[in-house]
Amino acid sequence: MTADGSGAAEIRGALVRLRHATGLPVAFGGLVEPGRPRVRISELTGTSTLALSALAVVSGNGLGGRAVALARPCAVTDYSLSRQISHEYDGPVAAEGLRSILAVPVVVRRRVRGVLYGALRTAHPLGDRTLSAAVAAARDVEQALVVREEAQGLLAAAAPEPGAGTGTGTGESGAVWEQVREAHAALRALAPRIGDPALRAELLAACGLLTVAEEPESGVRLAPREVDVLACVAAGATNAGAAARLGLGAETVKGYLRSAMRKLGAHTRGEAVAAARRAGVLP
Repeated sequence: MTADGSGAAEIRGALVRLRHATGLPVAFGGLVEPGRPRVRISELTGTSTLALSALAVVSGNGLGGRAVALARPCAVTDYSLSRQISHEYDGPVAAEGLRSILAVPVVVRRRVRGVLYGALRTAHPLGDRTLSAAVAAARDVEQALVVREEAQGLLAAAAPEPGAGTGTGTGESGAVWEQVREAHAALRALAPRIGDPALRAELLAACGLLTVAEEPESGVRLAPREVDVLACVAAGATNAGAAARLGLGAETVKGYLRSAMRKLGAHTRGEAVAAARRAGVLP
């Protein structure tokens, strides 16, 4: 993936959703720096100063560092007076005027990848509803990061080695191209799971890089789901297998396949796949 490949876009979106869901006036967060046991605060919303911007929160220190070290949500009713945390960051927190704060870790494959914070400028307890909304926002980030990384892995695995060719030859090059087709089908199946429209469009554009660079045949215009179904069929999936991969009903898959076959002038599944490849729709 390209822009915001680290996951900053996901953190940004989650903070906006967190404030909308809870009414908290301030939310901020960031990702764990690669190779370092600390979170860099990079995203701020509702703040009135830059006191927290680029702050490095070390694992174990302060509220966010405690959430990182324990890999679970933490909250305090009055940050500066709390005995549950250390106070290395009292200065920036006080400069922003924050009192009640919660911190929720973003955990992917048992590793903390970032922290989301929500805060009040008054010392009032943050209830279960607020904490649940913050946890839900963190789960959204976790799922987005998993999908992003799966997509990156599939793209890397699908990239043919120099000289491998892009045809349907035999031997090693043929095996590589079958891997490309399998990756294309998997990426198309992942795309609908991505809530961020920009990231979803980016992933689908990456799918296009795996197809043959030709102009589509005149009159061939397949719907996105028709392409999804054909990609699964091209990778060897049955209708039931395609349905499971795409999260659709078997009859729905059959309907998309029939529609695609009609548009392509094909009478069999194999003919439809071959016609779609000639049209530059499939790799």
